[in-house]
Amino acid sequence: MKTETIGIFPMGEKNETYAKYFVGQSYLNMLSTEQVVIGNVTFEPGCRNNWHIHHKGGQILLCTAGRGYYQEWGREARELHPGDVVNIPPEVKHWHGAAKDSWFAHLAVEVPAEGASNEWLEAVNEGDYEKLK
Repeated sequence: MKTETIGIFPMGEKNETYAKYFVGQSYLNMLSTEQVVIGNVTFEPGCRNNWHIHHKGGQILLCTAGRGYYQEWGREARELHPGDVVNIPPEVKHWHGAAKDSWFAHLAVEVPAEGASNEWLEAVNEGDYEKLK
């Protein structure tokens, strides 16, 4: 197991389980799988996940290290820094990940809901991502 730390939690292993939904390399350390699911997700520079939707439960991101982005479909990307909190309501298409020149880490908190699920969609348009500062 990796013991490297970006932020305050160990970054865990390469995120092979969800790799097909990411551009670039991410790492996952599951901090809780009971009651409330919480994962520490670490992104190498330039890494981001595909557009996706959390059905029923939503998600909360607690940013812990580096610089990254969060974007909802149809809105401008929001730059993220340690201490930022993003509340993602259910049924909102979005993506999040690292800036091109920075590692980024956040805690991903799955909001509990009966029948909650994730729908993974297309990758973020490369040209749109490259335009971010």
